[in-house]
Amino acid sequence: MRAICLPEKEKLGVITLEVEPNRELHMHLQYDYEPEMVAYLRSLLHPNIIVSVGNDIGQTTNYHILVAGRPERHHIESSPLLHTLVVPWVGIPLETRELLSEYPAISVHNLHHNAAPTAELAIALLFAAAKLIIPYDQSLRQHDWNMRYLRPGPSRLLSGQTALILGYGTIGRRVARACFALDMIVLATKRRPLQSSDEYTMEIHPPQNLVQLLPRTNVLIICLPLTSQTENLIGEKELALLPADSVLVNVGRGPIVNEAALYEALQNGSLSAAGLDVWYNYPPDKASRANTPASSFPFHELNNVVMSPHRGGDTSETERLRMIHLAELVNAVFQTKPVPNKVDLVSGY
Repeated sequence: MRAICLPEKEKLGVITLEVEPNRELHMHLQYDYEPEMVAYLRSLLHPNIIVSVGNDIGQTTNYHILVAGRPERHHIESSPLLHTLVVPWVGIPLETRELLSEYPAISVHNLHHNAAPTAELAIALLFAAAKLIIPYDQSLRQHDWNMRYLRPGPSRLLSGQTALILGYGTIGRRVARACFALDMIVLATKRRPLQSSDEYTMEIHPPQNLVQLLPRTNVLIICLPLTSQTENLIGEKELALLPADSVLVNVGRGPIVNEAALYEALQNGSLSAAGLDVWYNYPPDKASRANTPASSFPFHELNNVVMSPHRGGDTSETERLRMIHLAELVNAVFQTKPVPNKVDLVSGY
């Protein structure tokens, strides 16, 4: 397995933890992770943390922590010792929110291990959309150089432009840092902003200020989770408030942007381009993966759209990062320290 460079605090793992020989904690992983990843996770955990694995819990009924994104009721009720659920990605599915709302004594957390790769993909989609990477590539593959000689050139300059990041969490902050490095003016919205600006973002606003921010926005980057408050947050009215030639990037969830309004804005050119990693229709099963349209609208026919199949967090290092962040969270539980990434089931994140 290829080694990756990690911040020093992520290399420490269990080394800094004190052994408590008379105390144990049992964590059950619902998914059948690769054995080498489970072994790596164990190497990062306190020695007194027991790890079991598998969707079929069988006789495993004494776990304190359950790692599952979409647990069923029997996964929750099988262990009377269960006090913590860890959703092993950013965000929490609606069905999980609804189920866990019936068990208020169980603390729910998620993992932010995919913040760096998702932010990187957001920037990649921004470049691809703003610079028309795909249309230029496709033309040159046909030996056609005509796009090079278009005047004025259709490629968008990002330096000096204003980026608005919706959702200033772990992903949004990384995106802001990259935009700042491109000499962009960075604005952001955050559910509970504790400050009005920071090192990379000129202005941090509450979501209620969205309508006032959109007319100032050249690049709209969506890093929000999908909740009842964010579904259809960006519709026909909001898209119309954006200046001409604006670019939209969505690495949050598809339905945050109204499907029909987005297609219409891209088709008629009122929105210059979009880079989309999240969609409105997903394959329901493995057999459907080779032939499932991502939308009921033909986005694939538009040359101002960059399409990505919801792979923001997927890299060759992702599973290793997942185990590092999971170990950090579970070690904190064991040590009775503050546990990161607690989910508010009412708000959905």
